[in-house]
Amino acid sequence: MMLPLFMFIPLLGAVLIAVLPARHSRLSVLFPLLSLLLVSTVMRRGGEWSLPWLPDAGIALRFELDGLSMLFVLLVALVTLVALVTSLLIGKTDRGYHALILVLQSALFGVFTARHFIPWFLCWELTLIPAYLLIRLWGGGGAPKAALRFFMMTLGGSAFMLVGFLALQLSVGTMDFDALGKLAANSEIAPALAKAFAFTGLSGHALLLIVALAVFLGLAVKIPVVPFHAWLPAAYAEAPTPVTMLLTGLLSKMGVYAMLRIFLPVFPEVLPPLAPLLSWLAVATVLLGALAALAQTDPKRMLAYSSVNHLGYCALAVAAVAASQADRTAMSSAISGTVLQAFNHGIIASALFFGIAVLEIRSRGQRGLNDFGGLRAQTPVFCGVFGIAVFASLGLPGLSGFVGEFLMFNGAFALTSAAAAVSVIGLLLTAVFLLRMMRKVFWGPLKPSLAKLPDLGKEERWVFGLLLLLIVLPGLWPQVLLGPANPAIIDLLDHLRPFP
Repeated sequence: MMLPLFMFIPLLGAVLIAVLPARHSRLSVLFPLLSLLLVSTVMRRGGEWSLPWLPDAGIALRFELDGLSMLFVLLVALVTLVALVTSLLIGKTDRGYHALILVLQSALFGVFTARHFIPWFLCWELTLIPAYLLIRLWGGGGAPKAALRFFMMTLGGSAFMLVGFLALQLSVGTMDFDALGKLAANSEIAPALAKAFAFTGLSGHALLLIVALAVFLGLAVKIPVVPFHAWLPAAYAEAPTPVTMLLTGLLSKMGVYAMLRIFLPVFPEVLPPLAPLLSWLAVATVLLGALAALAQTDPKRMLAYSSVNHLGYCALAVAAVAASQADRTAMSSAISGTVLQAFNHGIIASALFFGIAVLEIRSRGQRGLNDFGGLRAQTPVFCGVFGIAVFASLGLPGLSGFVGEFLMFNGAFALTSAAAAVSVIGLLLTAVFLLRMMRKVFWGPLKPSLAKLPDLGKEERWVFGLLLLLIVLPGLWPQVLLGPANPAIIDLLDHLRPFP
């Protein structure tokens, strides 16, 4: 019963925060801490929990925590904790605000542990409601439009995904992810689709390809992959900075996780014909994300496009696995790199956006690159810790960002060398815009208006200390993350084999 318990702890916290007096909103940080404690307990055992829901239709509320899910669940608890602490530091104490963040945490736990499409999809869609309200009610001047675009684009992508899985249910009689993976490995889904939808006149392979594209569309909006990223820049920029942490650190990882947990195992038969499309969409995501970031003067928008760029590498690694299922070593490298990149990007992006929150606190809302300058002498500790987060995002060896990128490119060059080679340009552009941001903010003459700007306080140093520990430790010892995830990665590789 421990598995469902840690999923409901944040919901219980949301109810308590909503009914207690406003002065008790600080108690919200206790629930991610309790979740971390429970997750650490479940991690040592693993665990599965299932409850028949509609047995006649083969639908069960089934949740399982394996090594892969564990990393993402751990990421949810950590980033939620940092976002809530940051919210308190910038003065966000509204009960509704903190309650919605806890609801979002609970839904994310469900996304990363559900093993049947119905509970997974319910949790997937549930994340939309608190995220929309957090942007709409507590965001900036353009928040209403940004929140609506985020909601409509994500909901639209989910509709395609739902249709795709309904087609699978009608043809093979199940939407259980493990069962679908076994059917796919035995090439049984395409013939079932051909029989169930014989009136279309399409072959089973063509129908399976259509279903795969429908599911991919829903995931591409969430990652997001160019050109389905239009909701992201405005949502990241207009949302309160702690909410932006949740959007980039967690919600984007829903799409990456689903590509590994659902898309690759269920559709291996049609991955080769999809690979060229996936590869060049990934290249476009990497390059256009970097170029757009280079053009920004608002650090939040710059880091928003940087997230597009970095998640493009995950899409590239998945495309590489789709392109060739014969080189198991390269596939293992690409998938392992994707897992590391997803976790590490969530931590690094949280550290970067926490730095933006610190700037906002001290400058009373200013966050343009041209509003700062010379802060290295005034705030040396802040400059140092923020610089470490920047270099981690650049992929400096010894920090967490390097290992994931190295493994992804190692696999991608072996499987899709042309797309990988072009994507390297994105690494160079990332260095340009991130170092430009550091130069604009921390170097040059100190502006008179910033002469009394204080360095990091005690609470801020504790937050940065936690985040930097999570950046340095996996950079020096990546097996601390890959070790638990390896059995799930091996199981995924076993489901993938060359298809004619």
